[in-house]
Amino acid sequence: MLKIDCDLHIHSRFSGGVSKEMNVENIARYSKVKGLDLVATGDILHKTWLKEVKVKLREFSYGIYEYDSCKFVLSTEVEDENRVHHLILLPDFDSVEELRSYFSRYGNLNDGRPRLNLSGAEILDAVRDVNGLIGPSHAFVPWTSIYKEFNSLRECYGSLDVDFLELGLSADSDLADRIKELENITFLSNSDAHSPQPHRLGREFNRILLEELDFENIRKAFERRGGNRVILNVGLDPRLGKYHRTACTRCYHKYSIDAAERLKFRCKLCGGRIKKGVIDRINELATYEKPKKPKHRPRYLRIVPLAEIISIVINVKSVYSYRVKSLWHSLVEHFGSEIKVLVDADIDDIAKVSDGRIAEGVKYFRHGLFKVIEGGGGRYGKVVFGDEHVEERKQKTLIDFWRK
Repeated sequence: MLKIDCDLHIHSRFSGGVSKEMNVENIARYSKVKGLDLVATGDILHKTWLKEVKVKLREFSYGIYEYDSCKFVLSTEVEDENRVHHLILLPDFDSVEELRSYFSRYGNLNDGRPRLNLSGAEILDAVRDVNGLIGPSHAFVPWTSIYKEFNSLRECYGSLDVDFLELGLSADSDLADRIKELENITFLSNSDAHSPQPHRLGREFNRILLEELDFENIRKAFERRGGNRVILNVGLDPRLGKYHRTACTRCYHKYSIDAAERLKFRCKLCGGRIKKGVIDRINELATYEKPKKPKHRPRYLRIVPLAEIISIVINVKSVYSYRVKSLWHSLVEHFGSEIKVLVDADIDDIAKVSDGRIAEGVKYFRHGLFKVIEGGGGRYGKVVFGDEHVEERKQKTLIDFWRK
């Protein structure tokens, strides 16, 4: 059996708000540095991107393609008539062309992330017709997700017949496992990367056990058949996600859900729009007060990109600074990839080849030995150390702690 680290949701430069650097060469280059064995193409319904991918990628196995030893699976994300986003994986270029032909009747495919005048159920049926895989993207975010618009998978798709559910940056399996209808669904943790930089690409990823690296064994992994399965989800602590807490989208002031409802979701401080946080939405949907984990559910490892850990512990604001890059490169070159540093390398070995505080930082995240100022309203949370009940401006950061 093979252990495959994969990021199955990214975008090309043909989607809105995405770096112009998101081309095949850069995605392949940084995927290898990150330690990803498999990455999605993203945006495969876009005519120009499809042409570029066809020219540059070569078939590795059924449904898996290769560029410069980096493996790819064909993927896209689409938005339905209710503004719900769906992640789609496809087995070959024929299925892409067939799906393009059908979807072009219901939307403009000139955007890498097209909006279609179709329901979730209609999109699911179309994907099934071409032997593809489908599930809801970033399922809990308060903008374009299934649980923003619906109270159940069945309301959206007409059934529970999805292949997976993507958790998104503001949720993890502990939160999602409070919802009974998800007990048999495989969870994915993907980056939704808009940039090829390693603190974006693969910032969330999945470790999957496969008999062979091909499309049908990926399908079997989602279905947990023949020993194929997801064995680890890796991602942010959901409290660091920018939509975790209910908060104003203008000044980011946080509210309880009761207060937000009394204010009719208008901020009392600046008049901005208050967005319901993922945690409050999950509380509305939850069957259980605490997560009820099915036997098949793998561990969720809370981690942040290595460059962000380094910038915290050496007290440098930018992950692009020379010092951060230098320390990052030395660790990645020594251990072979960022994922090996974050997930697999012995902490004592990390300390031997770098600033000891970096090793401590990795250890803190691996074991959850940290607190956070929670994100909300579109602003990411922050790692902190101190009394979680004091006001945010008085909390000490991990920088203060590690510098002692």
